[in-house]
Amino acid sequence: MECRVRFAPSPTGPLHIGGLRTALYNYLFAKKNGGKFIIRIEDTDSQRFVPGAEAYIMEALQWCGLKPDEGVSEGGPHAPYRQSERKAIYKQYADELLAKGMAYYAFDTADTLENLRREAESRGEAFAYNAQCRTKLQTSLALPAEEVQARIARGDAYVIRFKTPENRTVEMDDLIRGKMQVSTETLDDKVLYKSADGLPTYHLANIVDDHLMQITHVIRGEEWLPSLPLHYLLYEAFGWQDSRPAFAHLPLLLKPQGQGKLSKRDGDKFGFPVFPLVWHDPKSGEMSKGYREEGYFPEAVVNMLALVGWNPGTEQELFSLAELAEAFSLEKVSKAGARFNPEKARWFNAQYLRMRSDEALGKLILKDLQAKYGAMAASVATASTASKVPAGITESTAAEIAGLFKERVCFPAEITGWAAMLYVRPDTYQENGLKKFDKPEHREALRQVLGFMKQQSAGPWAGAGADMGVGRSAGVGSIMENDTLAFIREKAYPMGQVLSLFRLALTGNAQGPNVFPLVAFMGVDEAASRLNILLDN
Repeated sequence: MECRVRFAPSPTGPLHIGGLRTALYNYLFAKKNGGKFIIRIEDTDSQRFVPGAEAYIMEALQWCGLKPDEGVSEGGPHAPYRQSERKAIYKQYADELLAKGMAYYAFDTADTLENLRREAESRGEAFAYNAQCRTKLQTSLALPAEEVQARIARGDAYVIRFKTPENRTVEMDDLIRGKMQVSTETLDDKVLYKSADGLPTYHLANIVDDHLMQITHVIRGEEWLPSLPLHYLLYEAFGWQDSRPAFAHLPLLLKPQGQGKLSKRDGDKFGFPVFPLVWHDPKSGEMSKGYREEGYFPEAVVNMLALVGWNPGTEQELFSLAELAEAFSLEKVSKAGARFNPEKARWFNAQYLRMRSDEALGKLILKDLQAKYGAMAASVATASTASKVPAGITESTAAEIAGLFKERVCFPAEITGWAAMLYVRPDTYQENGLKKFDKPEHREALRQVLGFMKQQSAGPWAGAGADMGVGRSAGVGSIMENDTLAFIREKAYPMGQVLSLFRLALTGNAQGPNVFPLVAFMGVDEAASRLNILLDN
């Protein structure tokens, strides 16, 4: 039988990063087994429906490259894939359970149920709607059949509840957690259908839809584990045991620190997103951060999430989506909750940033560079004497800048910050750097080094790098570096001290990037001007 899995989100708000991981694991499992990945929108909770949530969920999945084989947009042989459009289907299955004596009508009002809860609490107990009370309340198990029909005919509100079998042990299998047993004495009679809106609850709708859509594996979050006994009983009640899907309940994503499930509050506290895309709450107007808008690459988010709760069994950490699908198996998913590490998420993004070409990164940061430094670039000659790069910030210049700094950042926007040292002369200097490196002998050595570089730029370096294209600064910088370091060694100058003072003059900080690509980009004349500003103070 073809492997068929479904991700079935409810449009009651933005897609949590934990929900995205559930979608990812479903996708990977389907692709590993040559099956189908299906998206079904479970929008039967009309009270909690949030406008825009469904579109948000679909956009988030698309951003991560999790393309469904069947779904709301794609269609398929089991359409429609939005439960509100399948409304007519569910009542017949609820009626089937009623006819079999496996469900019953309940006419209890909200006030009646609230009073029962309070009474139970006053006795130090928790109220459960079960075999102990279902024949004592306003149900079809207690009322005459004529009265039940009369109430329905006059439009009284009712729900249909599942009649949980008494004195049974439900034996279950989970692909992650193994065999489990639950006594039906611990279960309550869940609502399956509500006459108020004519919609089923999750329990009925998802069982019916999974059966009709021929779902073979249900891979969902650990929070649904308490519902598994009911779902087993529903498959039995319908006579669908032979086609019941295999179940796998994924571990929770845990807070970076402390106990409990990862929440938006944790993201706010530690400064990282818990949603894939930025979310504007239509009710409160509140905005929540998104990984996309914070500068994360979708490949990094997918790679990071895959490894939170699943271990490939190797030392490999960087996987493409196709490689993840090839390696994935539910047997290697952890039973225990997986702690979320925001620093590891940053690390993954840095790796994928460095895989990007300079040209691709340059296009991402071009507008920011132009907005921040465009006027300076137009008025100050930033071209190297050797490479003759035109002044101004073009796509080529942005790519050049990306190449200079991408090994030092986690996000593209950070490159724009580093680029300040190319266009803005420092007006202050690191105090510790001055104390350590600004010595008379180091100043004199640096003057000699700069003199050598000026001489070379007018002679042997002239025209160097003319054919290098993007990466010119690094290429010319390498030529400068080799020749200049040889000069420093020949003169027996203290290498580290002289270069640290050089960097201090260029950037204001004694620590940072290699000075020679910076000089190649800004030009030896600009480097000399910055050095003189420091030496003249």
